[in-house]
Amino acid sequence: AGEMVEFASGVKGIALNLENENVGIVVFGSDTAIKEGDLVKRTGSIVDVPAGKAMLGRVVDGLGVPIDGRGALSDHERRRVEVKAPGIIERKSVHEPMQTGLKAVDSLVPIGRGQRELIIGDRQTGKTAIAIDTILNQKQMNSRSTSESETLYCVYVAIGQKRSTVAQLVQILSEANALEYSILVAATASDPAPLQFLAPYSGCAMGEYFRDNGMHALIIYDDLSKQAVAYRQMSLLLRRPPGREAFPGDVFYLHSRLLERAAKRSDQTGAGSLTALPVIETQAGYVSAYIPTNVISITDGQICLETELFYRGIRPAINVGLSVSRVGSAAQLKIMKQVCGSSKLELAQ
Repeated sequence: AGEMVEFASGVKGIALNLENENVGIVVFGSDTAIKEGDLVKRTGSIVDVPAGKAMLGRVVDGLGVPIDGRGALSDHERRRVEVKAPGIIERKSVHEPMQTGLKAVDSLVPIGRGQRELIIGDRQTGKTAIAIDTILNQKQMNSRSTSESETLYCVYVAIGQKRSTVAQLVQILSEANALEYSILVAATASDPAPLQFLAPYSGCAMGEYFRDNGMHALIIYDDLSKQAVAYRQMSLLLRRPPGREAFPGDVFYLHSRLLERAAKRSDQTGAGSLTALPVIETQAGYVSAYIPTNVISITDGQICLETELFYRGIRPAINVGLSVSRVGSAAQLKIMKQVCGSSKLELAQ
């Protein structure tokens, strides 16, 4: 399972179900050209995507194929989409700050390089805005950095979003000259479910290139609720037994194996890091639903956004009482600790 196959029409797919009589394959593309009796070839390879600095400034689909009309990718290596997360010995505790540029976040729920911090809230509460602000803030941080080990590269994975939203995002980043250190992976709402399922893993493989070569990267998954829905569609079509909210039983593993790949590496393995900001959309503020609780339990803290605060003009609409960073002041500079140390206590009173 997990091997790439190719249909007679040239469309690729991945084998997910291996049964006695048949093989369940999900298709990365249009299924209209596939008909009964077609020949399906094994490729002998697991799904892989291009990675490397040649990807910076480009917009690619879930399989790493450029969709920005700027021609083929130049010099790059290929990396497997599904790899095991680094083990315990290869890791180091998070201790360097990853500045978002938002005072409410950097002071009260600080994020460190190598951390996984969930951004959770209803639709239209500014979840993507926090993620984009974080990418834009790296512009001045990177321009001040003196070495490669300080620069933070960004990977933005758009899952199930409108094409117009992705185009708007590309425009915002290019106008701010932020595309030069960013990679965009887009599996839009009109793309098949298998591509929406695969895109986060593809983006993660691209981010891991920086992590494993002693550099630092930030990856944003916007949003993982849509990936879970795409995975549910695939699983139900493959006749896998449904569980709670009709999601398959391994939907927790779907997200845990993805988010565990964001890590801070030890000095012996290059001291690189991959920081993850997964986004989850809630329905009417219901944080106790299946997918939100799953992802909250996997991540190292969450930033909770509320519609009410947003409409009151408090933006970013962060509910500081519900938001938490499990890394805490370890991810802050000494001067930041001195300034913000008392603010949490004052808020609590």
